[in-house]
Amino acid sequence: MNLLKGPPARAAAGFAGAAVLLFAVAPLALSDFRLGLLAKYLCTAMVAVGICLAWGRGGLLTLGQGVFFGLGGYAMAMHLKLADAGPGNLPDFMLLYGTATELPWWWRPFANPVFALAATVLLPMAVAALLGLFVFRRRVKGAYFAILSQALAAAFAIWLIGQQATTGGTNGLTDIQGFFGYDLDDPVNQRMVYFVIAAALLALIAIARQLIHSRYGELLIAVRDSEERVRFLGYDPANVKLVAYVVAAGMAGLAGALFVPAVGIISPAMIGIVPSIEFVIGAAVGGRASLVGAVLGAVGVAWARTALSEEFPAAWTYFQGLLFVVALAFLPGGLASLAGLLRRRRAARRTKGPAPLPMGEAA
Repeated sequence: MNLLKGPPARAAAGFAGAAVLLFAVAPLALSDFRLGLLAKYLCTAMVAVGICLAWGRGGLLTLGQGVFFGLGGYAMAMHLKLADAGPGNLPDFMLLYGTATELPWWWRPFANPVFALAATVLLPMAVAALLGLFVFRRRVKGAYFAILSQALAAAFAIWLIGQQATTGGTNGLTDIQGFFGYDLDDPVNQRMVYFVIAAALLALIAIARQLIHSRYGELLIAVRDSEERVRFLGYDPANVKLVAYVVAAGMAGLAGALFVPAVGIISPAMIGIVPSIEFVIGAAVGGRASLVGAVLGAVGVAWARTALSEEFPAAWTYFQGLLFVVALAFLPGGLASLAGLLRRRRAARRTKGPAPLPMGEAA
């Protein structure tokens, strides 16, 4: 009986409820257009899961997740463009620009679906591992780490724009029509993509929860709170932070890969500084230390962005920035900490008890 009341039972119930909501309620309640928007929002939530692990638990303010999101997205888009073009043919944008007579050598491996799928996750993780080894070994942290990761996102977007003949430049890779043999113009296949994204999100949440509640998760929190004490205990804080950073990069890469068939495009505008900050805003508003809060915050902020951009196309970014500032100023733990804050205030009021009466009235 105790096992039914413990955290594993509550977690299982939560996963079951989320599965019913994503796989049964949402497809019935939403139109095909709105369901496609929800698929895009869930990709943002997948990035937020990694941010919750790296920032919420490890204290690593990752302002460059757009790099890993873009690496996964471009790896998937390259394979899908080659599949649309057919064996031996160049992608349509290369023919349009007329600057390439043959397929670049670094495009050729992505014709293999197994290689492309592996690259969507392993390539971002490899880049994160190289950067993390350089940064964490030199004990770069705090604001310096955040600025460095943001500069990496800007440099990656600029490089993509400059390679118009091989990456599509500013336009990116557009007009993606198929997804492993399925026509993306068919609403049935679009729903299939949504179900794949929803299943991937639940899987990432399960992985992140396992890491957070493991011994490694406790060590990650210890590194965040007192790095020097952890070093004196015989652990290398650089390795602990590196694992969280690499796992978060892999999650962002998978999100970018699934974002491509959901939207049909990937471009530098979707992976630069602004998108990277938006990923962090979603996790911060929902609660960066809570998996559920980070996911709901990412979906909510993404939905607010769509709604505000429809109503206020010239000023929606100011509303988004104001939302971030208000959340951090008045609720640093995000919306997920609101319930705990209210419980603590009620407990404090009960502890104080009624105010004592004046001496005359007491007599």
